[in-house]
Amino acid sequence: MKKTLVDIAISGKRVLMRTDFNVPLNDTRNVTDDSRIVAALPSIKYILDNGGKLVLMSHLGRPKGEVKDEFRLDPVADRLSALLKKNVKKMDDCIGEDVEDAVNDMAADDVILLENLRFHKEEKKNDPEFAKKLASLGEVFVEDAFGTCHRAHASTVGVTKYLPSVAGFLVSKEIEYFEKVTKNPEKPFCLILGGAKVSDKIPVIESMLDKVDYLLIGGAMAYTFLKSRFKGVGASRIEEGMTDTVERIFKLAREKNVSIFLPQDHVVATGISPKAKAKVVGEHIPDGWIGLDIGPKTIKEYKKVLKESKTIVWNGPVGLFEMKPYMTGTKELAKFIARLDATTVIGGGDTAAAVNQLKLANKMSHMSTGGGASLEYLEGKVLPGIAALNEKQ
Repeated sequence: MKKTLVDIAISGKRVLMRTDFNVPLNDTRNVTDDSRIVAALPSIKYILDNGGKLVLMSHLGRPKGEVKDEFRLDPVADRLSALLKKNVKKMDDCIGEDVEDAVNDMAADDVILLENLRFHKEEKKNDPEFAKKLASLGEVFVEDAFGTCHRAHASTVGVTKYLPSVAGFLVSKEIEYFEKVTKNPEKPFCLILGGAKVSDKIPVIESMLDKVDYLLIGGAMAYTFLKSRFKGVGASRIEEGMTDTVERIFKLAREKNVSIFLPQDHVVATGISPKAKAKVVGEHIPDGWIGLDIGPKTIKEYKKVLKESKTIVWNGPVGLFEMKPYMTGTKELAKFIARLDATTVIGGGDTAAAVNQLKLANKMSHMSTGGGASLEYLEGKVLPGIAALNEKQ
C-alpha cells in the first residue's frame, strides 16, 4: 500500500504537488473542459485546509522543450482561482530565482502554479539536476497526476529521490479501482475495448484474458478482427499484418473460456464526415463503405452481456463518437452502463471524454483521468510514478 496525503503532516510545510492540468483550450485560450482541474480539488482543498503552502506543477500540450506562449498555464491559473475562490499566483517559469523567492515568501493557505514543466527538455529526460531544483521548492511531494504516472519524468519520479512522496486522493482512487479490477474483480467481468488500433490493445487483451469472462469489441479495431473472420469490411480502417495476432487472441480466449463478441451490424458511410451518406448494414460491409459505429442489433446484443456483468471496464469508444451520426453506439452503451448495479470503470482519454460529454460521469463507479496510464495498468505494467511513492509501514 502506498502512503497517501492523510499519512503525512503538512501543516506549515511547502507541499509540491504534481497535477494533470493538460486541459483543452479554445482559440481565445479559455479552458473548455475543466474536469481534470476539478479532479484535483479534493487534494488541493485538503492541503489548504490543513495549513499547507501549495506549489502546483503540470504540463500542457507538447511544447517539446521550448517556451511557447500558446502552452502557458495562465488559463489554468484563472480557472483554478475561480474554482477555489482565491488567488492562484502563476509563475513565468518552474525553476529559477524568481520561483524560489516567491515560494520562500509563501504563507499557509497560499497557492502557486508553476509554468509548464515541458518548456524544459530536462523534464521528460528525468534529468537529476532539474528534478533536484523542482524538489527544492517543497518539503513533501504529492503525486496526483495519474495521467502521467506511466512516464518516468523529473516531476513524477525524479523529485521522489529528494522528498517524502505520497499519493494524492485522485491517484489513491485510481490505484484502488485498478487494483480491484486487475486483482480481485467481482464476476462476471466484462471488458469493452474500442478505439482505432488493435496493436494498442493487444497487451491489454493478453493480460486481461485471465480475468475477464466477456470481451466486447467495437471501434475501428473491430474491422481487423472481423476481416480475420472473413467478414466483408468494405473500405473500413484495418491494420495490415495483424491476422496472426488476432488468431492468437481467439485461440487464447477459447483456452481460457472467454467469450469474444464482435459487431453483427454497422453504421456505415461513404466518407469520414458527418455529412456523408450513411446507412445501417448487416455483418458484411459493402465495398466502398466505411464502418463508423456499431449498429442497433449489436447494441442490443452488447447490452444483454453487460446486464449479466458485475464488473465492467471500458477503454475506447465503439464508434466515431466525435461526429453525431456515429455516436449512437457509444451513447447507448454509456447510458445503459450508468444504470447497472455493477463496478464500472471508465478508462481515460476518449472514453472519459465521451462519458463526460454525455454528463454520465457521476453515474460510474470510477472515471479514470489517464488514458495511457489506465491502459498500462490493465496491461499489468508497473507505473513508475506510482512505484516511486513511499510505502505504508
